[in-house]
Parts: sequence; C-alpha cells; structure tokens
Amino acid sequence: MNSASNKPLSLIIKAFVILFSISIVNFANAADFMSVTEASKLSKSGVVYLVDIRHPDEWKQTGVPESAAPISMHVGGFLQKLAKLTGGKKDAKIALICAHGNRSTYISDELEKRGFTGIINVGEGMLGSKQGPGWLAAKLPVKKAP
Repeated sequence: MNSASNKPLSLIIKAFVILFSISIVNFANAADFMSVTEASKLSKSGVVYLVDIRHPDEWKQTGVPESAAPISMHVGGFLQKLAKLTGGKKDAKIALICAHGNRSTYISDELEKRGFTGIINVGEGMLGSKQGPGWLAAKLPVKKAP
C-alpha cells in the first residue's frame, strides 16, 4: 500500500480523535451547568443551595430567586457567608446565579480553585444568555431584595 491510499484513513482517524476530544470536554463541562428550571426545583427541595451573587442594586431591580440566598460577590465576606450557608461543607451542592452567567462562571472557577467540589453554574442567569432565556423569562418565582 502506498501513502496516498492511507491518507483518507489518516484524515478519518484524525477527525474522529478531534471530535471525540471535543465531546469529552463538552460532557465534562455539562455537569457544571444547570438550567433555571432545574435550579428552582432543586433549591426548593433542598438538594442544592441556590446563591444569587449579583450586586444588591441588581436584586432591587429584579428581585431575587425565591429559593436563593442573596450573597453578593461585590460585598465583603463572600466566602464567610457562603461557609455559613453550607455549614462549611466544601462538597455542598451550590448553584450560582448572576445576570447572564458571566460572573457565575468566574466565581465557579474561583471556588473550585479554593477546594469547593459541588459548584454548579446556572448559566442562563436571571436575564438570559446563550444557555437559555433566564429566570425572569421563565417566569420563575422571585422574592423582594433584602
């Protein structure tokens, strides 16, 4: 067999390896995300802690998810307040929500660097993102800001 006849097979193998690698990365990251509907249901039932990390001014504009703990990343004592909520358990299931999923992505990464193992990103956020329409558009319940 000459090298010309092996070329199509080689390209197929390379394409398979690339697609397989991408699917593993996507599968691994998929577990880190949760829809707003799931977050609402699981936080109401106590399976996860839902934490709204937005600025208090944002809470006043839209309200806070009904079953969420408002712990702003913009106010001092964020880690201490989170530890108080979870009883200091770094393996607690904590779902983070912000406006569009950007800050919750950042904080998710930072918490994982600090040893938290149960962090979940509610990437739709309150106002929607490429992951979905968001908490408000889904007409999920909110409570008045503290």
